Order: sequence, then structure tokens, then C-alpha cells
Amino acid sequence: MAILRKEMLSSQIYRVLKDMIANYRFSPGSRLNIEKLAKEFGVSRTPIWEAVRRLEQEGLLKNIPNRGVFMVEMTLPMALQLYQVREVLEGLAGKLAVDNIDDKILKKMEKCLEKLRKVVEEDDPIGYSRLDFNFHAMIYGASGNPFLQEILESIKNKMRPLVPLDKPSLTRGYEEHKMILEALRSKDTDRAEKALQQHNLGMQIEIQKVIRRGS
Repeated sequence: MAILRKEMLSSQIYRVLKDMIANYRFSPGSRLNIEKLAKEFGVSRTPIWEAVRRLEQEGLLKNIPNRGVFMVEMTLPMALQLYQVREVLEGLAGKLAVDNIDDKILKKMEKCLEKLRKVVEEDDPIGYSRLDFNFHAMIYGASGNPFLQEILESIKNKMRPLVPLDKPSLTRGYEEHKMILEALRSKDTDRAEKALQQHNLGMQIEIQKVIRRGS
């Protein structure tokens, strides 16, 4: 029973740390203070380290010997590569989702899109990132393919350390989300596939522009 309680505590801390990462509590490349986290959660360092190891396996944290635990810093070339993979897989998810999506899911996506519009108006990239994750997660779930869903959620998680977007990119992203929702509502598989691919392609173009400016 003690082992079970220990595992449950570790899992709870893992979820909390993952939420903290999703909400940009730790900036990309920053060092995590394990002692401080243990005091903040009121636990020993052991469950903290167990949660850290899980997040390290997911590519969100890295433990550097004699230096400490750091947030992974998503470089632009890495982000570009992830978006290239995501373009293909999200297109497939959208295509499959057309046959499974219902009015209940569409209404949830509409509400998510309305919240997305508000955070864009408020120029809130962190709020945008969180709602973007939820929006896409509904498509993954509607795909009806648990293996595809697992892969895509893993890719999205790896992208969490990416520095938030600027205002023009948020606006463009919102418009593309509207197109995705309209495509899914139309029940047109090709349109849904292309809308999601175009969304990912748009991000690749933005990243390539930044890379060229920096070279």
C-alpha cells in the first residue's frame, strides 16, 4: 500500500509539473530548483525526481550531470522538423475525424474557438497555446485511432517549450483554426485534411522566415 501511495504521489506531481510547463511557469532553457519544488509541494525529493524522469523521457526536461535539471529549449530547426511530421499526421487525423465527429464535439470546438479569439485580442500567447492544444486534442480524439492520437499528443507535448508566438502569428493561427472547424463541419475529408496541413505549413513558413533573418 505504501508503494501505491508513493506511485500516486509521483503521478500527481508529474501532472502538476506538466501543467506548470504548459503554462510557461518555467522558461525554455531555465533550471528547475528541485529543493524549492519539494518545499512548494510539501514532499521529499524522491517523488519530484520520479516525475522529472518521466518528463525527461517525454523530451520536456533534461538532467545534466553536475549541473541540474533544465527545461528543454526548442530550437527553430527542431520546431520546423516537428511541424513537418505534424503536417502529415494531423492531415490524417482530420481526414479520419470527419467520419466520427458529432455536434457535441463541434460545439466544444466552437466554444474553444471563441475563447481563442479573445486571447488573440488580448495578445495572450500562453492562453493561445493552451487553447490551441485543447482544440487539436479534440481532433485527435475524434480520429478514432488511439495510436495516431498518442503520437500526435507526444509531438504536441514536445512543442510546449517553443517560445510563444507574436500577435500577427496568433491572428493568422486563429483564422486557420476557423477554417479547420468549417472543414470538419462540412464533412469533407479532403477539405479537412488540407485545412490541417495548411495550418502546419503556415507555421513552417513563419519559422523559416525567422531562421533566414537570423542567418
